[in-house]
Amino acid sequence: MNETNSQSEEIKEPVSGGKSDVYRIHTKDNREIVLVGTAHISQVSKDLVHETIEAESPDTVCVELDDGRLKSIQDPDRWKNTDLRDVIKKKQLATLIANLVLGSYQKRMGAQTGVKPGSELKEAVDVANSKNIPLVLADRDIKITLRRTWACTPWYRKFSLLGGLFASIFDKTEISEEELQKIKEKDALNSMMQEFGKTFPEVKQVLIDERDQFLASKIKNAPGNKIVAVIGAGHLRGIASIIEEDKELPSEESISVIPKGTAIWKIIGWTITLAIIASIVLVGYFAGIEKAGQLSLQWAMLTGGGAMLGTIIAGGHPVTILVALIMAPFTGLTPLIGVGFFTALTQVYMRPPRVQEMETLTDDIWQVKRWWKNRVTRVILCFLCPGIPAIIGKILAIFKIYQAF
Repeated sequence: MNETNSQSEEIKEPVSGGKSDVYRIHTKDNREIVLVGTAHISQVSKDLVHETIEAESPDTVCVELDDGRLKSIQDPDRWKNTDLRDVIKKKQLATLIANLVLGSYQKRMGAQTGVKPGSELKEAVDVANSKNIPLVLADRDIKITLRRTWACTPWYRKFSLLGGLFASIFDKTEISEEELQKIKEKDALNSMMQEFGKTFPEVKQVLIDERDQFLASKIKNAPGNKIVAVIGAGHLRGIASIIEEDKELPSEESISVIPKGTAIWKIIGWTITLAIIASIVLVGYFAGIEKAGQLSLQWAMLTGGGAMLGTIIAGGHPVTILVALIMAPFTGLTPLIGVGFFTALTQVYMRPPRVQEMETLTDDIWQVKRWWKNRVTRVILCFLCPGIPAIIGKILAIFKIYQAF
């Protein structure tokens, strides 16, 4: 190859991948970076990764993994020991749900190709370890990526985003060879999220653009004169452009911080709370304690009854249903925490998930008829279902208070 006329070239040596799958960059400081674009459900990609690392004998191998995903790939059963109580207490259940949906999507596509999702990344790790090549985990923590995605999405689009995510659960369309080739041009996760990017630019910004920047920074700063970086094909063009053009990158810390929610919603939430309490007090002052007590009881019954109904629909334990009835009137007065936190936590304690249910979770989550049979998905239902009926009850209760004036 002629290295003097161009800073970058396609690698032609590995025969199992197309020309566009691997890209060689010669940097200004005389380092060589070999980008290997892969599909996460492709045997061809797995073979290409092995051949490229063997042929190049790099000083360092970078992979599109974070520490958590590496452990999951090396020990696929590790996540089955997840303590749901701890997850709920740390308010990470929503992140777990998103991970399960995305993991289920990847697993279903992988089932049609006979290749486990992430096999090519595991291959890169295994080959690097076998040849004693230093390994760099180049991706951002998936929990940070998901939480930044949610935080950066405007409130009025969050329901649409959730709807799009869960719509993928019910999509049972078989993947044709032509569609598999399209997936190879992206990666398994990005093939779904790229579509969201058209409607939700915030999603594309966090899942694609920011990760391009994060990955490029890690790859550029990897030690050694020759680097092989194994990345999803959807990131290949963006990372190559950043490195070739030596673009200025934001610090890793700046794109790893969870944006704080705007204070305006907390202010509005507490204002509504104060208005409700003040209204009941004023009604009591002018119309008597009995009327104030009646409004307070209506508040408790409407909010608690709504949450209780949602928990019954979720198939909650009787104690969980009782907790929904008791806690909803209080959580309805605070913007800090929802009733789903208490119902999900109670459900976990009353009906702890069994080992076999954790093992079948990624299959059960995309079959609605199994949601009420698997104790893990029932915990998720107990987290999600009480909220909306409780909000409806809250609105009705506020209307009753308004009428009292």
